[in-house]
Amino acid sequence: MPRSSPGRPGASRSLRARLAALRRFYGKPKPPAVTDPFQQILLENVAYLADDERRAEAFARLRDRVGLAPKKILEAPSSVLHEIGRKGIVPASSAAKLREIAAIALRDFDGDLRSVLDRPLEDARKALRKFPSIGEPAADRILLFAGSHAVFSMDSNALRVLLRLGYGKEAKSYSASYRSARDAVAPELPGAIPALTEAYQLLRRHGQEICKRAHPLCDGCPLRAGCVYYRSGGAGASAA
Repeated sequence: MPRSSPGRPGASRSLRARLAALRRFYGKPKPPAVTDPFQQILLENVAYLADDERRAEAFARLRDRVGLAPKKILEAPSSVLHEIGRKGIVPASSAAKLREIAAIALRDFDGDLRSVLDRPLEDARKALRKFPSIGEPAADRILLFAGSHAVFSMDSNALRVLLRLGYGKEAKSYSASYRSARDAVAPELPGAIPALTEAYQLLRRHGQEICKRAHPLCDGCPLRAGCVYYRSGGAGASAA
């Protein structure tokens, strides 16, 4: 949990300063536990709508009971995949997605997605989006965590934080909101993969723990001094 004190009025509103404030507040994030592109896709799908802890538990069960190779997953009994998927809310859907992921990996990539990492960015994105639950944000995160492309990614938590800080505008569609925030923050983004990875992790955690969708904890937020949402009186609202 956070240990440091909230930010002071007059604090810098640059992204660099905001990320530094989050680093002081939460501590430096650990490197991503899963970086292999195929394994990241498995982690994304192994437990539908589960939180991070339950998804990690399901992924560990898949690794230990079945294995993480496409052929192993296709050979696994449906009952085992269903049991692993019980960490999520629709086990049958999770089991079906794991088989679909394995089949695509074997059919289109000879069972090894690492070759995708050497492709140009748009080609790599297109390849990853063949898999279930992998849209543009998830594809960018996979490439970032794999260390192949210095591309910024946001999940819904990080996107909410940036929109509330004033980067971009919320639109009717998620994809439009995502692109608006991504384009607005682009001039301030660090260029190195480790720094972009840390930015993803810090913003995501802040959205999960403080800048929540409903009833954000604005009074304890280290970014509140320069937050458009807070200064407009939006604290405690359920939107954004």
